[in-house]
Amino acid sequence: MTRPAPTGRYRNPILPGCHPDPSICRVGDEYFLVTSTFEYLPGLPIHRSTNLVDWQQIGHAIHREGQLDLAGLPGSKGLYAPTIRHHDGRFFVVCTVVVPAPHQAAPPEGGWPRAGHFLVTADDPAGPWSDPIWFDGLEGIDPSLVFDDDRVWLCGNRLASPGLWPGQTDIWLRELDPATFAVIGDEHLIWHGALEGAGWAEGPHLFPRPGGGWMLVAAEGGTDRDHSVCVAYADEITGPYTGDPGNPRLSHRDLGDRAPIANVGHADLVDDGAGRTWATVLGTQLLIDDQGGGVNGLLGRQTHLVPVDWEGGRPLFAPGVGRVQLEVEVDGVPDQAPWPTELVDDFDAADLDLAWTGVGMLPTAFAALGERPSNVRLRATPAGPSDLEPFAFLGRRLPDHRVDVTVVLELGGAGRTSRSRAGLLLRTSERAHLELAVDHNGVAIATLVDEGVPTIVGTLTGVPSGAIALEARIDGLHAELLVAGRPLGEVDLSSLATGRTSRFVGTWVGPFAVGDGWADVDRVELRIRR
Repeated sequence: MTRPAPTGRYRNPILPGCHPDPSICRVGDEYFLVTSTFEYLPGLPIHRSTNLVDWQQIGHAIHREGQLDLAGLPGSKGLYAPTIRHHDGRFFVVCTVVVPAPHQAAPPEGGWPRAGHFLVTADDPAGPWSDPIWFDGLEGIDPSLVFDDDRVWLCGNRLASPGLWPGQTDIWLRELDPATFAVIGDEHLIWHGALEGAGWAEGPHLFPRPGGGWMLVAAEGGTDRDHSVCVAYADEITGPYTGDPGNPRLSHRDLGDRAPIANVGHADLVDDGAGRTWATVLGTQLLIDDQGGGVNGLLGRQTHLVPVDWEGGRPLFAPGVGRVQLEVEVDGVPDQAPWPTELVDDFDAADLDLAWTGVGMLPTAFAALGERPSNVRLRATPAGPSDLEPFAFLGRRLPDHRVDVTVVLELGGAGRTSRSRAGLLLRTSERAHLELAVDHNGVAIATLVDEGVPTIVGTLTGVPSGAIALEARIDGLHAELLVAGRPLGEVDLSSLATGRTSRFVGTWVGPFAVGDGWADVDRVELRIRR
């Protein structure tokens, strides 16, 4: 006798903070999820779940020195849109390293890091993962792997040249040698997008279609308000593909800024082994004002879960609703466990928590446990938050719109004449961030950087020596700043919000150290206010 599926409730997003471009696969009773990380290392976090709604990070696909170079890349470049798959006992992640185009920025003296598509593999999704296998000569972004019996395929997208319209992209398909993963055979152009005039058909994934043939699932419209999920079908994997007459199959584009979730798209599908299909999609949760309008906040694009049904071989995303909802009650999942509202790291563990990352370099390059009991020591770097060079910033994703962030640290290793400083950083990019720092002279300064232009928003003198608490009480796009319990000022954080041109990444928070010497960080607290 078959047991009825449980009916459970869960809340979107299913991961806290900036986790865009989700990709998912199932192995037995477990699910594995990977998301984009751009300029941050370790990169491409791997999460595991047994029920689709409760997730635990178990590692990163890019996790060790020498595996990949991202040094010197500007914000929102780096690791774009990975795909995770499992085949014959091995896990596979394909991804793209994106560097600035010539019209965007001049390369540094040594040139940009290696760019292009690559593949890493692992027997255990927690790691270790292999060195990259590069797919030289393949253009574009958003690669996806397809295992079809004894054949292996790679699809991706690139800007068409010349395009049929501005922003028009081609989705391509190439066969790979199943032993070496070398590209073999001819290129197949399988899709140009669903809607004439729409830009950026991207994020392609190919699936066997119920009843036979193949289904292409792709994003379209760009990763902003016009984002969507579109579908096309073919008898053979190489095409030709015909668009679903109901495209887009999922979008919030018609809601504009009047819904709590916007920018919905970039879907990947997974079956649960019990006859149900689910989609992970990205979406941006808006801050809704008193008049019902919404604006982007600091969290960036996040991972959401949507049930999928089928009618006549066509997918129905969020059946009966047609929207990505904040609260979902559905068969096939249990009640979601509540998220913790207090995230406190006192650095007593033998290793750094998996949530911590660095900009363009691994935290192990500048952060050391054990130099002082129950502390992490940040070795100060000459570069700072406004520079492209890697700098000593131990950051993690801002988990909520309303959170109190506290860093307790003590400066060391440099005299009063030093220009060193350390403190709390809210970072969207090198051109958009807020630093709350203290120096060796007992002066605390809050500096807001907007489009690369710094503005001092508050100063305090007479800060005592020793361990100092620096705090940002964040409420949407507003923050109150405190040093050692003393108010320093208030600041508008609108300039840190995602959605500006070429800014795709949400806000990271954590301690940083610049100049000489070091900063011993005793504790980092994130207390979410619901």
